[in-house]
Amino acid sequence: MLQHRYFRTCLGIIAFLLILYLGSKVMFLFRPLGAIINLLLVPMMLSGFMYYLLRPLVSFLEKKRLNRMFSILLIYLVFAGLFVLFWILVWPTLQEQIQNFIDSTPYLVQGIQEQFNQLRSKPLFSRIFQGESDIFARFSGYLNDAISWVTDSMSNFISIVSSIVIVIATLPILLYYMLKDGHKLTPILMGLVPKKYRKEGQEILKEIDSALSSFIVTRVLLNVVLGVMLYIGFLIIGMPYALMLAVISVPLNFIPYVGSLLAAIPVLIVGFIESPSMALWALVIIIIAQQIQDNLLSPIIYGKSLDVHPLTTVVLVLIGGDFYGIIGVLIALPVYMIAKIIFLHIYEIIVAERVEDPPPDPVEPL
Repeated sequence: MLQHRYFRTCLGIIAFLLILYLGSKVMFLFRPLGAIINLLLVPMMLSGFMYYLLRPLVSFLEKKRLNRMFSILLIYLVFAGLFVLFWILVWPTLQEQIQNFIDSTPYLVQGIQEQFNQLRSKPLFSRIFQGESDIFARFSGYLNDAISWVTDSMSNFISIVSSIVIVIATLPILLYYMLKDGHKLTPILMGLVPKKYRKEGQEILKEIDSALSSFIVTRVLLNVVLGVMLYIGFLIIGMPYALMLAVISVPLNFIPYVGSLLAAIPVLIVGFIESPSMALWALVIIIIAQQIQDNLLSPIIYGKSLDVHPLTTVVLVLIGGDFYGIIGVLIALPVYMIAKIIFLHIYEIIVAERVEDPPPDPVEPL
């Protein structure tokens, strides 16, 4: 009876649930570890992000017979120069637009209401908006709350300076050692894998590394180009806060599928306050830029699809946001890609072993 497959499966499930139950009772022992992980998660995530962006440059400079350490320091020097240029050329305009936006937030809802009233006074829209005053009042309340939250977050920016200082202090150090010794990680991980599966382990690590590198580099290139196109388009139509809106759109578009919609909302609101025609032109600019990115640039830069269904992506974004906020949203898709690669390879190993070692034929009784 103890050897029966069903019985052993039930015992395994019971043992697993018992481990989970006992683990929940001693969870307080892991709280210091959780605090350390929360503290280092953002610097580690940004370091890994920058590692995949800068690793091709380090490899290129090494091929030019430059020392690896000198190549990293040279890249740091170039980035320092770019930061100085940003601080001199871009930051004053961006800071001015942010400050003007914060100062004008009390009048944003009023401006939307005025534009809405003007539309209602026109015969073409009077029938559409008839009886919609309650809906608009509720919408104005939600919008007012959202704007207040955004402005409070901007105004309370000083309260998160400590976290920013930790990131700024640790990011260059972590990134330096990742770029310098990142190639040593594979042998270390392979030492933890049984010799029988080291070949498969190397294939898994190679595929994960290739998938993350392709995903991060291409997303950065596409979103930066998208931000530049939006900024140029906003300048052409005379959109207020053009630079600020373009800068906001770049990080939001890192969120798959949902990000483009979230990035369009503040643009359309600001455009509608200026005039309904401005909002319409802003929507045209967004659609044109998105179409150029999706249909022209993505096939060239990506080279191949990520092979993730859109519905799966949306579910992953929702789950990641529920578990870990904005950080969970950003890392949900890469984590899923890693888990998928590992699962598929383990499944292939299990299937291959079953094929190689078929069960013995039953012995017929004499």
